[in-house]
Amino acid sequence: MSYSIAIDGPAGAGKSTIAKNIAKKLKFIYVDTGAMYRAMGLYFLQNNIKIEETDKINQACSNVNISIEYVEGEQQVLLNGENVNGLIRTEEVGKMASSCATQKQVRLKLVELQRELAKKTDVIMDGRDIGTYVLPEANLKVYLTASSKERAGRRWKELTDKGIKCDINDIEKDIIARDEQDMNREFAPLKQAEDAILVDSSHLTIDEVIDRIIELYQHKSNSLKG
Repeated sequence: MSYSIAIDGPAGAGKSTIAKNIAKKLKFIYVDTGAMYRAMGLYFLQNNIKIEETDKINQACSNVNISIEYVEGEQQVLLNGENVNGLIRTEEVGKMASSCATQKQVRLKLVELQRELAKKTDVIMDGRDIGTYVLPEANLKVYLTASSKERAGRRWKELTDKGIKCDINDIEKDIIARDEQDMNREFAPLKQAEDAILVDSSHLTIDEVIDRIIELYQHKSNSLKG
């Protein structure tokens, strides 16, 4: 039987970094939902489908299969069976992926594919609506958060390390606005699932967060066996 871990939380909480590390340690598949949207964007570009062509989008959603596999430790994004790793990281594909994400039909299709993946293999998935909407039956749900001040500090450090000048107060304002938007969107808003365990990473290192979630997984896993 497959096992699924859902990690939700606001932007800048470190969800992807944490999820990827846990996937390696537990030998789970990290489901890169962003890469799946990029693969869909690539399909639209290859087939000259414009974002306003609703009928063509609906037809495309019937014809597309996107999956993720790991070969010798490397993630492979498969679009209708073809490895498209080398094609999905361009700016053009990224823009189309963002446009795709606004289309309800595309979101529903990718959620269906993500659920199919979770039925077949052990997965860890992160986002804003994984435990509440994508995988409501996930074996372990974690709501990973940190204060807006802490998240702004992390982003500020990331940008200044790259030589980009920025104001930490402006970054925090943007983060608060993003939280507000995510929590109040109409379709699958960001919220803590009733059965999710809250992990506040404000005063924890990445390794401490990883250890905490693995500890939760082991405890849950043992109780399931028992």
